[in-house]
Amino acid sequence: MASLFKSTDSWRMWRNAQHLAAEFLRSAAIYSGILVLVAGMMVMVMPDMRARLYEAHEAALSVFESMAGRDTYGVAGRGSNEDSLSGDAVGDLDMMRALQDDGRIGNAAGTEVSAEQLDALRSYIARKYKVAYDATGMMVAGAFEAARRFDIDPVLVLAVMAIESRYNPFAESHVGAQGLMQVMTRVHHDKFDALGEGGHALNPLANIHVGTRILRDCIQRRGSVDGGLACYVGATGPGDGGYGAKVRAERRRLSLAAGLPLRRD
Repeated sequence: MASLFKSTDSWRMWRNAQHLAAEFLRSAAIYSGILVLVAGMMVMVMPDMRARLYEAHEAALSVFESMAGRDTYGVAGRGSNEDSLSGDAVGDLDMMRALQDDGRIGNAAGTEVSAEQLDALRSYIARKYKVAYDATGMMVAGAFEAARRFDIDPVLVLAVMAIESRYNPFAESHVGAQGLMQVMTRVHHDKFDALGEGGHALNPLANIHVGTRILRDCIQRRGSVDGGLACYVGATGPGDGGYGAKVRAERRRLSLAAGLPLRRD
C-alpha cells in the first residue's frame, strides 16, 4: 500500500510539472507573438519616428541657440519685417530685459510691463501648467515679441497657447496641428519656410511667430477678437464650441495674475 501511495504521488507531481510546462510554453508563445507585432509596427512607423525625433532635436538646438543670443533663424535683416526673426528679438526673457535701460519692455498696446509683472506671469504659467520656470521665459518673450510685430495683445497670445497646447511645444493633435499654438503645418508651411533655418512647427519661437501671425490675420478678417478666435479654431458656423470663452477666461486669469490691465478689444 505504501508503494502504491508513493507511485500515485509521483504521478501527480509529474502531471503538475507537465501542466506548468504547458502553461509556460503557451504564455511564451503569446508574448512572442506580441513582440513580433510590436516589432512589425515599429518597422512601419520608424521612418516617421526618426523624422519627428530629428525635428525635436533641431527645435531644441534652435531654442538653446536663441537663448544664447545667436541668430537662430539666420534671416535677420532679410525679407520683410514679418518674415524675419533675429536672435536679439526672440531671445530669453532675461535678455530682453537687459536690452531695456529701465528693465521694462513694451507690449503691443503701447504700455510698459515691469520685470515684476513678467515674473508674476511666468510664475503663474509655471505653477498652473506644470512648466519649468526657466522655460517660461522663452515662451513669454516669444509671445511679447510676436505680439509687438503683429500689433496684438501678448496676453491674448499666451491665452491661446494655454488653451491650445497647455504650453507643450511638442504637442500634436490628431489632425496634425503642432506646437505651442497648434498650427496646421501642412496649411501654413509657407510661413515657416519664410523664416529660413529653424523655421518649423516644433521650434517654439517659430511656432509662436507663425501662430500669432495667423491669429492677427483671423482677427482682421473677421473684424473682432471673438470672430478671430472662431476663425483660428476653424469654426465656420455661428458658434465656436466655447473656444473663445475659454481663451478669454484664461486671458483674464493671466492678466490678473500679473497685475496687467485687461486690454479692451
